[in-house]
Amino acid sequence: MVEVKKRENESSESLVRRFTKRVQQSGVLIRAKKRRFYETPKNKRAVREGALRRVIIQDQRELLRRQGKLEEFDLKKRGPRRKPLPRIPSTF
Repeated sequence: MVEVKKRENESSESLVRRFTKRVQQSGVLIRAKKRRFYETPKNKRAVREGALRRVIIQDQRELLRRQGKLEEFDLKKRGPRRKPLPRIPSTF
């Protein structure tokens, strides 16, 4: 557990800053996030199927982009997408 005591003539902002630094250094937040967002490990078949599905989707998007049916967009741009990406039917 992280504990921080207020020093003499210390502002509350610097106290909070010291506390957050100690919490980050202790690794409490990382452990809490790992526990909150825990995913059960997948078996080899599920991992392979997911990888295969991603490759197929990537190939289909590339084909649509080459045919001019998919509008290219810049991922570095901020803001909402102008047009949603077209749905690609699953081949499984």
